[in-house]
Amino acid sequence: MNSNFFFKKNKFQLKNIFNKKFKNNFEVNDVKILNLAKKNDITFFDSARYKEIALKTKAGACITTHELEKYLPEKVIKILVKNVLLELAKILKKIYPNADIDYPDLSLKKPPKKKYKSVKFGNNVLVGENVKIGKNSIIGSNTIIEKNVVIGLNCIIGSNVNIKNSILGDRVVIQDGSKLGQKGFGFIPLKNKNIKFPHKGCVIVKDDVEIASNCTIDRGSVDDTLIGKNTYLDNQVHIAHNVKIGENCMIAGQVGFAGSSIIGDNVSIGGQAGVSGHLKIGNNVKIGGGSGVVKDVQDNEVIMGYPAVPLKTFLKNQKKQ
Repeated sequence: MNSNFFFKKNKFQLKNIFNKKFKNNFEVNDVKILNLAKKNDITFFDSARYKEIALKTKAGACITTHELEKYLPEKVIKILVKNVLLELAKILKKIYPNADIDYPDLSLKKPPKKKYKSVKFGNNVLVGENVKIGKNSIIGSNTIIEKNVVIGLNCIIGSNVNIKNSILGDRVVIQDGSKLGQKGFGFIPLKNKNIKFPHKGCVIVKDDVEIASNCTIDRGSVDDTLIGKNTYLDNQVHIAHNVKIGENCMIAGQVGFAGSSIIGDNVSIGGQAGVSGHLKIGNNVKIGGGSGVVKDVQDNEVIMGYPAVPLKTFLKNQKKQ
């Protein structure tokens, strides 16, 4: 989804970014993931698990390695590097210079009554520039809504909530103390210095989602973080950058999702479970409390344990102990 959360520099030519000669004067419009990139975008490809998507990418150029370039369409300009994510971080920093640090929003002010006639505000609420809040919404005391955030109709936002870089649908409920849209835990570890990975994405929350107290939802890095319709999060859930959670999911307290995992529809997850990064969890999956999910899960599976295994296998293993 397009947003105006981060300043973007325009008119970068590929040869100027990499200080190399290319066959044409390719002008970079944006940096996008493989399946969303278009002919004037640059993308990245760093793992064979995404080879099926790479084969179909419409990107004009792609940062990748010698081992992976064979999976890309012939027309794509291949930029071959040793460390894909490091080079990607450098490009993002050039195009989105302010996306690697969460700078305070200095435009915050008391919400003007004329602009938000049908919205109810508690005490000490601060709102940034160009914030949109739908009719009949209620915003609790000491809550901060930063610039360009969009909140839909009939939403209830509790006290001490901080929302930035986010787009909320209608009838969304966010309870006290939750934080949405901050930069995720992304950096490139080098020998003498950690390189911050810019996060230019946002958080998208669909209609009828409920987010309980003290949850933390990071914005996307190159993609967006998404929570599907009618999904409920219990207290203290952490959702990392680029995670996609489907519709009608029930996530119990203290569950953690590592970056870029995709969760299907109608998924139930018990308390204190953890889902590793870049995994795909199918539809109608049930994950027991305290489980550690470290590999993909097919539709309709019931899993439990650490590492998580099918429930029948887990129960057999328990009997053997």
